[in-house]
Amino acid sequence: MAQVRYPSLYQVNTRVWLTELSRTLGRRATLDDIPDAALDEFARQGFDWIWLLSVWQTGPFAQAISRKNSGWRHEFEQTLPDLTDDDIAGSGFAITGYTVHRDLGGDAALARLRERLKKRGLKLMLDFVPNHMAPDHPWVEQHPDYFIAGTEIDLSCTPQNYFRVPTKSGSRLFAHGRDPYFDGWPDTIQLNYGNPALQQAMIGELTRIAGQCDGVRCDMAMLVLPDVFTRTWGIDSKPFWPRAIPRVHERSPSFVFMAEVYWDLEWELQHQGFDYAYDKRLYDRLREHHARPVREHFHAGLDYQDKLARFLENHDEPRAAATFSRDVHEAAAVITFLSPGLRFFHQGQFEGRQKRISPHLVRGPVEPTDTSLVQFYERLLAVLRHDAVRNGTWRQLECAPAWDGNGSCDNFIACEWTGTDGQRLLVAVNYAPTQSQCYVRLPQDDLSQGTWRLKDRMGEASYERGRTDLIARGLYLDIPAWHYHVFQLERL
Repeated sequence: MAQVRYPSLYQVNTRVWLTELSRTLGRRATLDDIPDAALDEFARQGFDWIWLLSVWQTGPFAQAISRKNSGWRHEFEQTLPDLTDDDIAGSGFAITGYTVHRDLGGDAALARLRERLKKRGLKLMLDFVPNHMAPDHPWVEQHPDYFIAGTEIDLSCTPQNYFRVPTKSGSRLFAHGRDPYFDGWPDTIQLNYGNPALQQAMIGELTRIAGQCDGVRCDMAMLVLPDVFTRTWGIDSKPFWPRAIPRVHERSPSFVFMAEVYWDLEWELQHQGFDYAYDKRLYDRLREHHARPVREHFHAGLDYQDKLARFLENHDEPRAAATFSRDVHEAAAVITFLSPGLRFFHQGQFEGRQKRISPHLVRGPVEPTDTSLVQFYERLLAVLRHDAVRNGTWRQLECAPAWDGNGSCDNFIACEWTGTDGQRLLVAVNYAPTQSQCYVRLPQDDLSQGTWRLKDRMGEASYERGRTDLIARGLYLDIPAWHYHVFQLERL
């Protein structure tokens, strides 16, 4: 597969998708039943990666907790008013083993699906959960020292963070998996990264996973950083990722690591070997609806930005269509996905789905499709298939006042993409609730003499401008609230 500088990824809720296929087929669907036509469509849309969420084996312990937890059940009922226990399989992140779930067809079915993806130039990403396991993972019996044990005092003082696990040798106290700021996840058991043997075992799991896919998304990857782990548990540990990632690369040199990461630790994880890290900061700034913090976010060097995963929604965040009004949604999408880095899309995003589906559920609600939003994303994906955006050079552009005293230029975010063949795209977004004006400054040395046509790839606008006029003042724009242009520049 050809290397792409700025690839696109599509996240699929595997269990929900297979439930939908099961209803169509009249029997339980497995990974073998995913139709070739769907894979063809992923390739046509220009995706490079397909992330299959929640394919690993889970067990009855975590499932029972998911079904009984009143807070979770209330959330599930908001998603599915006709909720039944059969809809709650347990979290796909409470894993009992890194083998493909038997209900999905097992490892063999995944291998066949991966081969079908490969024939279409698509790479496969799966989950890796470094921080915790399901309480009925075999290691609880075989290697209890791999987990953080608790005491009666721990259980008495913080019962939300500790629990009893029945074992063959009797009941034992262990800690739930958690981060330092929230209570434990009650369907998990915390791994002990202070134990070198556990770290070695997890490297073994990663190495085996690398034989089944082309990359992993590492859940809450920052939780096993030594300083974070010590802050959470008071236990010293050695760095894990700088050992684990090179070990995997010894056998699978092109294997890709993507980190779910927060608390401004993206740069640290990039330096520890991750190819991509979630850009939650950009997402949060877009939700604040102010252009300047978004624009300043793009001041970072490309050595950092190229390794960020840009998104508007995923299985942990609320749906974009429910978070942003329609006009803001489109403007935020143009900014997010026409910036450098990995473009990360979520199943249901294009159709305007409103309800987030918990990873505990295997069924999603029936929702209407927003056909106009589908059309918007079809146009945006067409732009993302442009070589300038996939492999070209990005740079942010300055927006100057249209006239003295007009500060609305501060509402703009603008950039330029230049392809290896010289083709150019100019992106400008008015990320504000008011009509705004500016002059977009274009680099002088990049425009040859003559007349240039600017054709909007996302709309109907088309302008012709002379080089002298473009260089003297820049490209004048007068754009309605939350509107945008993606101009292709062509010399006439």
